[in-house]
Amino acid sequence: MNKVILMPVDILAMDLSDKAIAYADHMVDKENGVIHLLHVFPKLGTSPMRGFASDIRKYEEYMTNDAQEKMLNLARKFKTPLENIRFEVRHGNIRDEVNNAVEAHNAEMIIIGSRKPGIATHLLGSAAANILRYAKIPVMVIR
Repeated sequence: MNKVILMPVDILAMDLSDKAIAYADHMVDKENGVIHLLHVFPKLGTSPMRGFASDIRKYEEYMTNDAQEKMLNLARKFKTPLENIRFEVRHGNIRDEVNNAVEAHNAEMIIIGSRKPGIATHLLGSAAANILRYAKIPVMVIR
């Protein structure tokens, strides 16, 4: 069993994460395992909107708080005790931030939900495919 599992979630498509919960619960060490829920927002560039920098910071703060609240609600669906589930919100490129979180938390596995593919993504959703392509640890993609 894995002591640390990273589970990237999309707060705008929570149904994808709902599917992955059972797998994360099954794969985590029952004694002292930890599941890290991670949501990544795209980085909002401030250069073209310099006059709105404080508004962008307020917006990012509001969205971060909203994401944490939604992840807490998601965490309540796990069988894993709530004290063994962590939440994190990052801003940047999903692929890079997932890899950074893997290193920061010494994660042993990534579990991610994915939607049914379309023409553009062929086999996986674009975020899942990007994570899978660049991950340095095992990735379980749940549809």
